[in-house]
Amino acid sequence: MRPKNTTLLAWLKSADDKSVARTGTTRSYLRAIGYGYKTAGPEIAAAIELATGAAVTRKDLRDDWLAIWPELNNHEAA
Repeated sequence: MRPKNTTLLAWLKSADDKSVARTGTTRSYLRAIGYGYKTAGPEIAAAIELATGAAVTRKDLRDDWLAIWPELNNHEAA
């Protein structure tokens, strides 16, 4: 089990349905990711990053981010 992602959980509390829909998954599944029960797939991780305005990044959501998005290794998170 992954550690809690408190930033995702905080965003989820205030996110409206339209914002949640932009992630490509359900509020329930996002909660499972936030509590560390599930790992976001690559597409969902990227969508979460966009929907949260990079408050939650792909690096935050996946331990294997470097294998999936090697180009992120050259960029600092904002």
